[in-house]
Amino acid sequence: MEPRTVTLHDCQFSTYICEEEIIAHISLLARQLDKDYANKNPLFLAVLNGSFMFAADLMKRVSTPCEISFIRLSSYKDMQSTGTVKEVLGLTEDIGGRHVVVLEDIVDTGHTVHGLLQQLQARQPASVEVATLLLKPECLQHQLEVKYVARTIPNDFVVGYGLDYNGLGRNLRDIYKIVS
Repeated sequence: MEPRTVTLHDCQFSTYICEEEIIAHISLLARQLDKDYANKNPLFLAVLNGSFMFAADLMKRVSTPCEISFIRLSSYKDMQSTGTVKEVLGLTEDIGGRHVVVLEDIVDTGHTVHGLLQQLQARQPASVEVATLLLKPECLQHQLEVKYVARTIPNDFVVGYGLDYNGLGRNLRDIYKIVS
């Protein structure tokens, strides 16, 4: 893949993970979810805005009967996690006794997932797991077990494929990392 650069606001980014590789990782994740959730009718809970591309491509590849819903949470401003989870749009489904799989675009500090898992556990689901497109293990600030990880990455700021930098870059087909 020939590296491509894009400028978003005041920063330059270069290609890091191409769309074909992203889809290959998502396909492997879908097979694992199909195996683990066969006959369980899981509820996939996509965290907006960032997970929309990941959720769409994953759902196209999951073949077990399932449902999907969306919740919007935020813990980011610019390139830094604020450390505070703010619920913007709540979950309306009754998840009591359900198998829930949270879909995230990226887990880095773990603040968002940690806060969301606490809220979900209070609703007494049968189980709750996290599936993420990207995981930055060296950035985690919470004890989290992320069972389903498409790909781990180092602590680079990335955009594209649903991930943004102050609103820009979500529409990029590939994932880009910051260069300056």
